[in-house]
Amino acid sequence: MTEYVVLILGDADRWWSTMNLAERKDGYAEYERFSAELIKRGHKITGGAELHQTSEARTVQPGGKEITDGPFAETAEQVGGFYLVESDDLDDLADCCRIIANLGDGVEIRRSVKPEERNL
Repeated sequence: MTEYVVLILGDADRWWSTMNLAERKDGYAEYERFSAELIKRGHKITGGAELHQTSEARTVQPGGKEITDGPFAETAEQVGGFYLVESDDLDDLADCCRIIANLGDGVEIRRSVKPEERNL
């Protein structure tokens, strides 16, 4: 199986700043449905997590000399969470990710680099 990282991209703070409790519960139910659908279709979730708000982020700037508060990029979209998924069917994995995308966030799927694939 190939390992993929499923990145959830969007307004990472909206769950806590603009959504009421019922909306958050409904959203989390969709993430549970997403996980169940992955398993049902033969994909294997090997890790992942929701990330805390961007206000808690610390960034080590390129070159390593400066550490700042907040996310690296000054954009409206940030990574709000991720899944590590092993799959033999990228197209079906992408189809499952529509469940998350329907909540209003973007989803990026990227294949992990295996140690033997590194160009050294």
